[in-house]
Amino acid sequence: MTTTSTPTLPFEPWNKGKLVGQKPPLKLRDIWAIRIRLQLGGRLRDLAMFNLTIDSKLRACDLMSLQVRDIAQSGRVGRRAIILQRKTRRPVQFEITEQTRIALAAWIEHAGLKPDKFLFPSRMSGSAHLSTRQYSRRVASWVEAIGLDPAIYGTHSLRRTKAALIYRRTKNLRAVQILLGHTNLESTVRYLGIEVEDALEMAEQTDV
Repeated sequence: MTTTSTPTLPFEPWNKGKLVGQKPPLKLRDIWAIRIRLQLGGRLRDLAMFNLTIDSKLRACDLMSLQVRDIAQSGRVGRRAIILQRKTRRPVQFEITEQTRIALAAWIEHAGLKPDKFLFPSRMSGSAHLSTRQYSRRVASWVEAIGLDPAIYGTHSLRRTKAALIYRRTKNLRAVQILLGHTNLESTVRYLGIEVEDALEMAEQTDV
């Protein structure tokens, strides 16, 4: 009696056909290209979300969980805000620049949002605020609109953008660690890819 065995299918890695690794930060020209497109398109929610994402350097889950009262008091958007991070359960403080305050105030007024409401409410039933997946799709649409590849740039690109700019200008790694809400310096180094970037810069400046 002969038996037939089911052929073994070759193992297929989860990341086959996908780009993996750190998402690079946006450049200044990219920030302004997206910002201007959103302004010209009158997209108040997206402009407020994009500007706050750049300023706050928050993870997607924390950004989407923000309520109006987290960034505004007595109807006025503050210059700074502090929240408790969901991942680390540690507080993190962030600045809110003037152009972001203007964009947020316009969005809050337009949407008629009360202090106890989520800053970016979902239009889908069963969800009080935008999900991280919906946010990720918004980011993909922003970067794609200015000619960038959404497979390369993502939500962490926006979280990393201002932190990377601050580090390049100041080389103050401790300050960047505080702004990102990391518990240790090694996490910040890995997150920004600083060692690799600095090594390449030194190599480029060395003639042999």
